[in-house]
Amino acid sequence: MEEAQKNILVLGANGGLGSSVCRLLQSRKYNLVLAGRNKSALESLSEELGSPFIICDATDFASLASCFEDALMDLGRLDGVVNAVGSLHLKPAHTTTEEDWMSVLQTNLTSSFGCVKYGAKCMMAKGGSIVLVSSAVATTGMPNHEAIAAAKGGVAALARSAAATYARHNLRVNCVSPGMMATQLTRSITANASQLEASTQMHPLGRIGVADDVAPVIEWLLSDSSSWVTGTNINVDGGLASLRGRVMARATS
Repeated sequence: MEEAQKNILVLGANGGLGSSVCRLLQSRKYNLVLAGRNKSALESLSEELGSPFIICDATDFASLASCFEDALMDLGRLDGVVNAVGSLHLKPAHTTTEEDWMSVLQTNLTSSFGCVKYGAKCMMAKGGSIVLVSSAVATTGMPNHEAIAAAKGGVAALARSAAATYARHNLRVNCVSPGMMATQLTRSITANASQLEASTQMHPLGRIGVADDVAPVIEWLLSDSSSWVTGTNINVDGGLASLRGRVMARATS
C-alpha cells in the first residue's frame, strides 16, 4: 500500500547530510520545509526542490519556536522532523577552550534538544517521527574527539529518553550515527591525503562514507516502514563503531 504524503521539517537542510536527505525525501514525494542559517544555500536548494525555506538558528530556542510555527503554517501539519545540524571539532580536551566547548554543545546537543522540544509539541497529538544525528565516535573512543563525542553521546541518550516519554503518543524518536563522511564539514580532512588515508583505514569497509549512504536510513526512520522502531541508534559507519579497522584486521590475519 502506498504511503500517504508526509510533511517533514529538515533542520540543517543546507549542509551536506541535510541537503542529501532533502533531495531523497523530495524524490519520494514528501512535502518539505527546509531550515538553516545559510540563506544563499537555502535559496538555491529551495529553488531546486520547489520547497519553502525558513532561516533558523537551531541553537536558539526562540528561533526554533518560530521555525516550527512557520513550518506548520506552510504544511498544515508535521509528520516528521530531522535535525541534520552539526559541527566537527577535533582537539584534545586540554586545548579546547570554553568557547569551543559551548559551541560544540549548542550546535549538536542544544539543537537536538530543541528539535525534540518543539517537534513533540507539534506532533504528540497525532504522532510522528523525530530523527536525530549522533556519531560513531560517541561509542568508539577516538583521540582528539572529547568534545564532539560528549555532545553526540548526549544526542543518542536524548533520543532514548524522549522515545520513552513520547511512545504513548505514537511519536517515535530515533537517531543515526554516521562514521566519517566526505562533506564540506570534513573537507579539511578529506583534502589531506595522509589524513584521508588514515580515516579510510579506520573503517573496516575500506572507505569513508558519503551523505547518500546515510540519507536512506533517515528516510526509512521517517516512513511507515519503521513504525515499530523507536529509541534506537543505527550505526551507518562502515563498521567503525563495532568492528576493528582494516589495519588491525590485516595485522591479525
